Amino acid sequence: MSPFGLIYGAATALRQRKKAVDVGVPVVCVGNLTAGGAGKTPVVIDIARRLAKAGRQPHVISRGYGGAVGVAPRRVDPATDRADTVGDEPLMIAGSATVWVGGDRLEAARAAVDAGAGALVLDDGFQDPSLAKDLSIVVVDGRYGFGNGFLIPAGPLRETLRAGLARADAMAVIGDDVWGVADAARRFGPENLPVLTARTVPGPEVDQISKTLGLAFAGIGHPEKFFQTLRDHGCRLAGTKAFPDHHPFSSADLAALKRRAEALKGVLITTEKDVQRIPIGDRAGIEVLTITLQWDDEAALDRLLQTVKP
Repeated sequence: MSPFGLIYGAATALRQRKKAVDVGVPVVCVGNLTAGGAGKTPVVIDIARRLAKAGRQPHVISRGYGGAVGVAPRRVDPATDRADTVGDEPLMIAGSATVWVGGDRLEAARAAVDAGAGALVLDDGFQDPSLAKDLSIVVVDGRYGFGNGFLIPAGPLRETLRAGLARADAMAVIGDDVWGVADAARRFGPENLPVLTARTVPGPEVDQISKTLGLAFAGIGHPEKFFQTLRDHGCRLAGTKAFPDHHPFSSADLAALKRRAEALKGVLITTEKDVQRIPIGDRAGIEVLTITLQWDDEAALDRLLQTVKP
């Protein structure tokens, strides 16, 4: 599949020649170089929170992957919108920040600025050249790194490391750097590319969850990462069930999971992202594990954000 990967990489490189548009407010892009979950969402939420604390009035821009949103931009309403309409990640982020979704990121950005946004946080979109970016942070899962190093479809890379890191202003490694991501940044990236490190920390509910026997299920980029997090924090798992990323849970799915949990005498446990895709009527009896991001050097991130001028 490597020849097809070369074609994919060439197409991505060609797109980068498009002239980027300045929408009049700072844009912080949180993206990645690979397909699949890298841990962007917690980073987006954390950065939006920091910008809000600094009085920057941030709005988040997302394509709304997994939803049915068309080209026209739409502001997410966490009280009435559903994941099958706006996407699970935007719905999750909307619990703590203003979020806009739309098939055209540039139009969504303009709508956000018209609505009073003082800064934009671009969720994904590192490979989208339409918006001028003031700060681009590439997020990498330390446990998975860059996979086999090949481009889609031969591997997980959306573009070559050298091409992608050349446009990055910083890299954020989430979790233990098992695959030497920081070393790869030094080999393929610009000299002195800042490498930030962080880890996800379970919410306080993990103490209660750990007291019960659990059946964990998830439809995220790397479900096994969620299962291992539970185990690492003392949770006893009678079983696990992995679904495809962004899987739209049906009532039949939940009924089958609840029957299995009852047979194992366990409690169902899922992620904060997955629960967005579970019908409200089927959420009873399901424990939800939340996570927050803990940076090893918060000051380094704050210094980066301070370089983004109003």
